[in-house]
Formats: sequence, C-alpha cells, structure tokens
Amino acid sequence: MKKTILHILVGLAVAPFSSLQAGDAADPLVKEGLAKNPELTFYTAEIAAARGALRTAGTIRNPELSTQAGYKNARDNSSGASGEGGTFALSANQTFEYPGRIALRKAVAEGDIHLAELHLTQFRIALRARIRSLVYGVFLAQERLTAIREVAARFEVLSNVLAQRESTGVTSELEARIIEGSALTLRRQEREAELAAKMPLAQLNQLRGQPVNAPLQLPSAQVGVTVLPALPRLLQSARAYAVEIRIRETELAQQGIKVSLSKNERYPAVTVGPFYSFEKAADQEQQAGIGLSLPLPLWDRNTGNIETSKAREQQAQASLLITQRDVERRVAESAAILQAKHDEIDKWQADTLSKFREAAESSDRNYRLGAVPISIYVETQKQYLEITGTLLDIKKDALQSAQELEILTGLNFCKTEQGP
Repeated sequence: MKKTILHILVGLAVAPFSSLQAGDAADPLVKEGLAKNPELTFYTAEIAAARGALRTAGTIRNPELSTQAGYKNARDNSSGASGEGGTFALSANQTFEYPGRIALRKAVAEGDIHLAELHLTQFRIALRARIRSLVYGVFLAQERLTAIREVAARFEVLSNVLAQRESTGVTSELEARIIEGSALTLRRQEREAELAAKMPLAQLNQLRGQPVNAPLQLPSAQVGVTVLPALPRLLQSARAYAVEIRIRETELAQQGIKVSLSKNERYPAVTVGPFYSFEKAADQEQQAGIGLSLPLPLWDRNTGNIETSKAREQQAQASLLITQRDVERRVAESAAILQAKHDEIDKWQADTLSKFREAAESSDRNYRLGAVPISIYVETQKQYLEITGTLLDIKKDALQSAQELEILTGLNFCKTEQGP
C-alpha cells in the first residue's frame, strides 16, 4: 500500500493505552515525561496523604486516664466526732465505637486512596497525550516547513538569475518583480513555519522536567493513524476504560459507604473502664469497680447527616450518568471526525502530492526555458503549497480526534514512521 500524507493503515492494530506503542518517535519523550514531570509529585503526595488518612481511620481511640487527689473533713453530727484525711481516685476509660463503624471509615479512606490513584492515572494519560500531540505537531510543522523551503529556494534562485539578466522590456521587469515579491513572501512564511516547529519544544522541555531552554532535536517523521473499529466497539472500550467514568463510579460507591456510615453514627460509642478511690478521714474507705458511660440518642439521631449523605449519593448517581453520556458523545464525535478525514483522504489519489511536486519542478524548468508564462509558473508553485497545507490540516484534525479517542478508549490510533 502506497504511503500518503496521512497513512491510513488497513486493519485494526490497537494496544492498551497504558503501554507505549513500539517504534513511535514520541516514546522516549513520553517515558521521560512520565518519569520526571514535576507535577507528578503533587499526585503521589495526594496518594500518600490518603494512605495516612486510612491509618487514622482504622486507629482505635487512645484510653483516657484520670486521677483526683484532695482533702476531706468528716463530722458525725450525732456524736460530735470528726476526722480529716486525704482522698485519692484513679480511673481508666476506653471508648469502643459501635460495631462496623471503623470498618466503614476505613472503606471511605480506601475510596479516597483509589480516587487519588485514578487522578494520578488521569494525569499520566493526559500528560502522555499532550507530549505526543506536541511531538506530532512538530512533525507536521516540519513537513510544512520542508515544502515552503523548497518553493522559497526555487523562487530565490530564479530571482537571482533574473536579476543578472539584462532587462528586455516592461514584461521582463514585471516578471522579475513578481518572482522577487513571491520569494520575500515565502521567506516570511518560512520563518513562521520555523517558529511553529520550535514553539512546542519549550513546552516539551517543561513537561519532561527539563529547563525551558534545554536543547531538544526531534527527527523528521511521518505521522499516521490506524483504521477505526466500529462505533459499538469504541463505546464499549470507553465505558470500561475512560478514567472519568471510573472516577465517577468510585465516587458513587464511596458515597454509598458514607450513607451507611451516617446511619451507623446514629448509635453512640460506649466508654468502659475500671476505677479505684481511697478516702481516709474519720474512717478509711476504698472503692473499686467498672464504669460505663454512653450518650443517650434522644435529641440527635444524626438525621441531618443521613439526609445530606443520601442527597450526595443522588448527586453522584447523576454525575456518573452525565459523565457516561458525555464520554459517549465525545467518542462518537471524535470517531465521526476521524472517519470523515479518512474518507476525505480516500478521495485523493495516493500520488497526488508527488504529482503537484513534480508539476512545480516542471514549471520551474520550463519557465527558465521560456516554455510557460509567469502566471502558470506562480500558480503551480502556489497550488503545490496549498495542496500540501490542505493535507497537513486534514492530518492535524485527524490526529487531534485520534488523541481524544485514545484518552477515552485506551486504544492506540496514532503511529509514526521515520522520515527520509
């Protein structure tokens, strides 16, 4: 199968999105970004914080030790006898939560850990997609720059040749000005194309944790996409893979646990512990035993928190449904755009670009020989650049849609081939 500007590969070749596609020119930068991006520290710290909260949730309350010491003066009113002495009391209390409460708190904390891990996964996926998009953007800019340089050099050389010839009339002078003006315009376009190819490099350096001015040279490469599977397959993959949906599912499950926890908290915790007291005044008295205390749930049955947690659960259910529909819509839209670009490319012949390049070269040779007029020469060069730009714009739109589908479905649709 001949290569076009947009490589449409027959058949489906997909791999898990979490793994790097072999041979992709963006892979080294993706690996470096996933290892060194400074923002990763934020998400790893969030996971560590959630794990600390899990330890706290599973920790039993510390026992409480209390003691009292004082002075007592005792008098018997019937006999008039009196006595005085010291008093001392000591007690230790341990609070026991209502059965199942600690387990529910731990479940909520475990959900927080899972959410933090999902947010890290989401960031890594977005980071990978961003790096690849920037790399592919550089490759597209390089293709555009190559075509502009080719035509600009052709005009500049011809302008220098015409400048050395003697003027044979108004026509030759006007043709020389047309060629010179076109050369100047193309050189401006060349500088803009060079800037477009260099601008993403600073972002790539930051994403991979390097100084913004660190040297970075990317090789030339041709970027392509694979043929799409059927929409039902894409939607099935998105429902199972999309991190946004998994986050909403985790939030819904966690909110259900919070409802159970709020219901559990209707029942009080119990405090139990031994005590000992000693008094010595007129007589000596000692006491020892076990004490128990608990609040009576008469006024506060935790009704407000239960209602709040149930409402939050309903919100989580609605949020999950909205996210599912949004993901499905984005998958359908991206697939439609990618398919449209595929169909648009199919309408072009495989050698369309090479034909226009050959026509531009032929018009240059024949214009020098006087076989074609200036209008045909300029128009063929212009059409070559326009057709190149059109194909690159189609490729850019296709790659953007392919990247969106990769983020949502976990399937790879982009690949690169080393350029000549």
